[in-house]
Amino acid sequence: MKCPLNYELFTPQKSDLSHFVTLDQQCLGGMWSLAGYEREWESPNGFLLGLRSPTESALIGMGAFWQILEEAHITLLAINPQFRNQGLGQSLLTALLCLASQQQLERATLEVRASNLTAIHLYQKFGFQVAGRRPRYYPDQEDALILWLNNVQGFSR
Repeated sequence: MKCPLNYELFTPQKSDLSHFVTLDQQCLGGMWSLAGYEREWESPNGFLLGLRSPTESALIGMGAFWQILEEAHITLLAINPQFRNQGLGQSLLTALLCLASQQQLERATLEVRASNLTAIHLYQKFGFQVAGRRPRYYPDQEDALILWLNNVQGFSR
């Protein structure tokens, strides 16, 4: 998978997971602990990707999904705020959907904050559509929109 500006997508090693926790705290407010990332990494139904700059080798983006029957449930997509608006989120989402396609999955779903218009726009660009709302889903009581994409088989590397 090609990324803008020579950024590199990678499947993390267990030793990389502490960097995922740091980026999680920076971007998502500490959604998952190290134990959570370790469970994700060890799970045969979990898929975790990182994004880094080859020159700095620092983790600047991450994405994950769970394989649930024929669906990819995207659990996170985050880019370091200093590296946003460069197409990196789009590259990472493309990689997740390609990986889901390789796993023979048919659909993708995710939850997104109703106020996160930038993310909603990105997902809609890929064909995701609003399928519902989860009231007070987040710890701060904000609603989540449920988004679905019905054909991930169209994605390939």
